Amino acid sequence: MQGYIEDRWINKRTKKKTALHGKGKRYKVAGIPGVRARSFTRKEDAKAWLAQAQVDIGRQEFVDPRNGAVLLRTYIEDEWWPHNRYAATTRDIVRRRVWKHVIPQLGAYPLSSIAAPALRGWLTGLEENLAPGTIRAIWGHLSVILQAAVDDGRLSKHPLKANRSAKPPAKPEQKARAWSRAQVMSVRNGLLERNRLAVDLATGLGLRQGEVFGLSPEDVDEVNGVVHVHRQICMINGKLFYAPPKGGKTRTVEAAPSVLAVIRRHQQRWPSREISLPWKSPDEPQNDRQRAEWAPRTHQLLLTTQQRRAWNRDTWNNRIWKPALASAGLIVETDRSNGASRWSPSRELGFHALRHTYASVQLEAGESIVSLARWLGHHDPAFTLRTYTHFMPEAGSKGRAAMDAWFGRE
Repeated sequence: MQGYIEDRWINKRTKKKTALHGKGKRYKVAGIPGVRARSFTRKEDAKAWLAQAQVDIGRQEFVDPRNGAVLLRTYIEDEWWPHNRYAATTRDIVRRRVWKHVIPQLGAYPLSSIAAPALRGWLTGLEENLAPGTIRAIWGHLSVILQAAVDDGRLSKHPLKANRSAKPPAKPEQKARAWSRAQVMSVRNGLLERNRLAVDLATGLGLRQGEVFGLSPEDVDEVNGVVHVHRQICMINGKLFYAPPKGGKTRTVEAAPSVLAVIRRHQQRWPSREISLPWKSPDEPQNDRQRAEWAPRTHQLLLTTQQRRAWNRDTWNNRIWKPALASAGLIVETDRSNGASRWSPSRELGFHALRHTYASVQLEAGESIVSLARWLGHHDPAFTLRTYTHFMPEAGSKGRAAMDAWFGRE
């Protein structure tokens, strides 16, 4: 068996006192490969610890408790964050949440001290200012960090999975809301003509906002009646860059002839502009691989600003989208100071509502969930079904009608 107990005060062979007699703890457990020696005051405690360590080593579950003494802040900054593999956009979101909502409240705790009492207090603080969905996302980030600590041998078990009394709030039931055609057209009419294509692409093709901004004429295949979604425009710290669509999934969307005609007319009146942006990340490359992967790419973009630049989400949402919502009577301006406007809450009136509208039109027309999931770029049709099942009001009635027709033949 690995390990042994050494009496630091009495020489085992000569039975005489050592130079360490009376200094520090008497019994030292050593001889376990890869584990620092540990000292105890009582021999019984040394024996118990060695016995448990030998059992855990046999099960390949041994974790030196002292490894968990590192502060959560130190572990995140020095060991976890430098080696994470998030995509640039996800990395930015995770970093902001962890540095704002995890480190300030829990960072001073040693890893081994993150238990139910600390977690309950942390969750109580989060619930004062954040929505349940955001809290669950932050809880998920902490869970990933602590799982890495387990994998690194810092902890023997996952603190969040081991406790029963500290749990994040239940996931709120939220139903995607679609707009009526009158609402869509009202907001569309509140935009400058050169910007209205954004509404048409989101409503007619189900594109996300960044995908709308990143669409190029080269992605439009009128011969086959499809649009290829190859990129989106993202922004981190005010810097724009191209990136693959969400989840890294490119896709092809069936396009109605009228949608293709709208694109064609827009391009004839407002020719596309050539825009060069970094690929995947706006950061300065640190090695040859990053220099190759992040090298700028150039694309003709259907939608650009009047200054012939690529759109960014902040400028669009604050200066273009919200005034259009106000012109449609959906929100009101509550304050204007220093040239900046403040608006009434508009969380459910974001640009993404147009994507929901696209889904509702498709499903109400009887399109299959599988096809819709593919066009929306969802990883799993089951997710599409859960998100948009309430847009299928005739699902039950169609089955009843079919069965009635079957038995009606008699």
